Amino acid sequence: MSPTRFERPVLRDPGFYAVTAVGLFALFGIPQILDDFAVYQMTQYVVLSVYALSLAYIWGYGGILSFGQSAFFGLGGYTFAVSAINMGDTTIPLMLAFAVPALFGAALGYFMFYGKLSDVYLGVVTLVVALIFWKIINTTAGPEYAIGDARLGGFNGIPSIPIVHVPGDPSAFLDFVPLYQFFTVLLILIYIGLRVLIASDFGRITVSIRENETRTALLGYDVRRHKVIVFAIGSGIAGLAGAMWATYQTFIDPTSFSLEMSAKALIWTMAGGIGTLFGPILGVIGLQYLSLRLGELNLSIPGLGIQINNFIVLGAILIALVLVLPKGILPSIRMWLTQGWTLIRQRRGASSGQPATKPATGDV
Repeated sequence: MSPTRFERPVLRDPGFYAVTAVGLFALFGIPQILDDFAVYQMTQYVVLSVYALSLAYIWGYGGILSFGQSAFFGLGGYTFAVSAINMGDTTIPLMLAFAVPALFGAALGYFMFYGKLSDVYLGVVTLVVALIFWKIINTTAGPEYAIGDARLGGFNGIPSIPIVHVPGDPSAFLDFVPLYQFFTVLLILIYIGLRVLIASDFGRITVSIRENETRTALLGYDVRRHKVIVFAIGSGIAGLAGAMWATYQTFIDPTSFSLEMSAKALIWTMAGGIGTLFGPILGVIGLQYLSLRLGELNLSIPGLGIQINNFIVLGAILIALVLVLPKGILPSIRMWLTQGWTLIRQRRGASSGQPATKPATGDV
């Protein structure tokens, strides 16, 4: 894993403004281009991008590989569903959807990091926690499994989850476009907040721990405390994404805790680029769109009449992507641009007799 670069402060990094501009275009431009139903479909990409950012932060910058990120995603979704149904409000439940998984992540992280678990066992523990949640929720199908007015529903899930509404007015539900814009604002704020946090002293120490934990500890920093905080922040973001997913579907079920949801976060982060924030967002958009398009196709082998499973095609594409772009989409694009710029400067320098200079790079 290549070290994260901080040649420029966040506010002097053109990449930061470029990504923010893309976010603002998505916020205001997409609703002008697409119809309401298409915008509603785009909301899914926004929600899953927030989920991907949770793992992109703790893995790409904290060096903490979580195989069970869906545990916090599902916990946030169920926290929002139960509290929103009982309160008849969505503002406080959204806050709880961040706070409850963050506190649970902090507690789990405390035992893992202060227990000095190795990276392999840490990944196994997070995976087991997600499977435990999945198993427990699946066994809550009876009418006795209820929290207030909210029945957990077991494998049937919780239906009729309230849609996010204007704070203070439960009757003013957000329609397709306002809901998309609200979620996009949350995505932009989370991206900016993480960028600022990563560029802070706390973020520099976090990256230092990722690069060389022993050396960072010898410099006097409390490595375990930093890891607990990073893990809690990532858990809270995943929980908020779970709440967004629940209100987007107006439904939540045990699949939110599934191994598939954890695997998707890993795939999006690897495909987009570990050690970046915008890369996993590109991974979500690209792979989810590809999966949707493949699902609409009826692939078969000509002449044999054998149907081809779309997941096999998607898996083959992912393998090819990893082989061709082992660093991920965004780092590869950045590397190509840097090499191209260097080549242009070298040619200009050769023609003018001036030495070539290397462009300053930032992190996105």
